[in-house]
Amino acid sequence: MKKKTETTNGSDPAREDDVAVAERELLTPNDEVKTDIGACCNAADGAKPRKPRGRPLSFDRDAALETAMHVFWERGYEAASIADLTSAMGITPPSLYTAFGDKEHLFLETIERYALNFGSAGTRALREETTARGAIERWLLESARELTEPCHPKGCMVVMAATNCSAAAERVQDALLLRRTEALADVRRRIQGDIDMGQLPADTDAAELASFYGAVYQGMSMQAKDGATHESLMATVRTEMRSWPRM
Repeated sequence: MKKKTETTNGSDPAREDDVAVAERELLTPNDEVKTDIGACCNAADGAKPRKPRGRPLSFDRDAALETAMHVFWERGYEAASIADLTSAMGITPPSLYTAFGDKEHLFLETIERYALNFGSAGTRALREETTARGAIERWLLESARELTEPCHPKGCMVVMAATNCSAAAERVQDALLLRRTEALADVRRRIQGDIDMGQLPADTDAAELASFYGAVYQGMSMQAKDGATHESLMATVRTEMRSWPRM
């Protein structure tokens, strides 16, 4: 009868193989360690945040997100503490981290929510109006109402929520800057399209005109935050639209 071959330290290779297989079978893909490197950047680019694993949430995530949006909108990113957020949302800090990752991911998700709802006037106007002038005037007129509504914080969240932040909030500031830059680029492209079609003078500078009306919007947001009324912002829009180039 042949004896089993043993290693120099006395262990049985066949047994070691069996143990290794058993250990691998106990692991599932969900048990692998995953890192969050780059997750914030993905959120800033519009990617959906990771869905939490484990037990179902004990609260309405969508309602909590809506509440968090209003807290950030009112107080700004850095001034809104975890205690402020969890108190308003009616959840505990561990529940916040489980559902949203961390404060930064939560903020970026609220910005996405804002952009698709309260902050969508410009996108709709550019898509639906037939001329650049009509689109920009509609954007500003609708914004004059939205920025001063009494049912939510005043001003534009994308403009106001991360002003005067420290270096620790640099990624949040960069994400908001990217949104504002892309929105202005959409306005510029629409103006350039009207120049190319002969609906605006050939010597019109599309970038300068877009920047001008972008500054008007940001100024309206600041004025609304300071208590400007719907009527006063409407008057601002009427005055600024007189600067539109004439053929």
